[in-house]
Amino acid sequence: MANPKETSPPPAFPPIDKCTSMGRQNDTVVTDMEGTLLCGRSSFPYFALVAFEAGGILRLVFLLLASPMAAILYYFISESAGIQVLIFATFVGMRVSDIESVARAVLPKFYSSDLHPETWRVISSCGKRCVLTENPRIMVEVFLKDFVGVDMVIGTEIGVYNGRATGWAKSPGILVGQSKADALKRAFGDDKTVPDIGLGDRKTDYPFMKLCKESYMVPPKSRVEPVNGDKLPKPIVFHDGRLVQKPTPFISFLVILWIPVELTDELVPVAMANRMSMFHGTTARGWKGMDPFYFFMNPSPAYEVTFLNKLPYDLTCRAGKSSLDVANYIQRMIAASLSYECTSFTRKDKYRALAGNDGTVEEKPKLARKKGFHLQGVLSNEECDHLINLARDKLEKSMVADNDSGKSIERSENKLWHVSWQSSLAWLAVDTDLKGLSVL
Repeated sequence: MANPKETSPPPAFPPIDKCTSMGRQNDTVVTDMEGTLLCGRSSFPYFALVAFEAGGILRLVFLLLASPMAAILYYFISESAGIQVLIFATFVGMRVSDIESVARAVLPKFYSSDLHPETWRVISSCGKRCVLTENPRIMVEVFLKDFVGVDMVIGTEIGVYNGRATGWAKSPGILVGQSKADALKRAFGDDKTVPDIGLGDRKTDYPFMKLCKESYMVPPKSRVEPVNGDKLPKPIVFHDGRLVQKPTPFISFLVILWIPVELTDELVPVAMANRMSMFHGTTARGWKGMDPFYFFMNPSPAYEVTFLNKLPYDLTCRAGKSSLDVANYIQRMIAASLSYECTSFTRKDKYRALAGNDGTVEEKPKLARKKGFHLQGVLSNEECDHLINLARDKLEKSMVADNDSGKSIERSENKLWHVSWQSSLAWLAVDTDLKGLSVL
């Protein structure tokens, strides 16, 4: 047991609050991401966002099942091994275009809400900014360059095959520890000017921090107020994605549990009626895009929503009813509450009666484009004569356009002959001087 009078050894680098932000316009800063640039030290939520938004609920389940093994490897054996598990569970088999789409439309909102205030104070005062992270570069680069104003992003590169991620990191592997320092050397050059400021939050950041002229640690704090989004160089205006909260392991677990609550046989039908006094908000003949316009043109448009009684258990699919029977029963309930009468007419019947068609748009047939090619110097004079003799009864002189009248006239020379085939899409030209063959 340690002596209580003994004090812990001093940190290798001073805390970040000792770093001045004045007169740094010409300085270059290099910072780690999780726990340094971001308040949160865990990258799981951002992998979970990619897994859910690009891969769906099953991908999120796979990632959550793999997270305990990733945590054990990360904290007790190897950081790089733990991150590799997260990368594999999130990215394996996923289209690269889907990953890029999530990184562009979903992740910036969550990254921007977690910026560390002290780190932002330092990097925003420096003229050149570089972020060094163990996370895949494809996840973070859009946010860092477009919204934080970072000049260089150095991150783990993922393997790609046929447009899909393999789930493995490309050489030199996960950027952790000494590999971070090596990546920084390659980016700045061994003999070039070293970065002025290095920022990190853990011991595995020491190797790259030692390469900088001055380095500072971002101490772990349980509660830090993130930077307001309006202080970013570029505000985040557009955002996509289904999840509202950052999916920590616990939130991800709740999301997975909640969806089968949603997909249940406990059905509560809802009847909705729209009230109009001047214009109908729908049409079968006009432009469908104008329906909302005409609905809101009414003096007092309104929707009436009625929640009906819960469907009895013996009328659900779990009780043995088919999905069609359940749907028809619910439709009759809604119709009765709205004073409608159910019929056997379909949507196609409606369009045939009102618009003279069944509501489908036929695709126009695509005409095959004529293709041609010319092979030059492949035929001898004898071979050209032989081809002409074979098609003697179908041989015609090649035609050209008259410069004055624009009409087609025969060539004045006898070097190019035209052979008509049975197909209207092909013809053969034999040039006896160039010994060439043209086919269209």
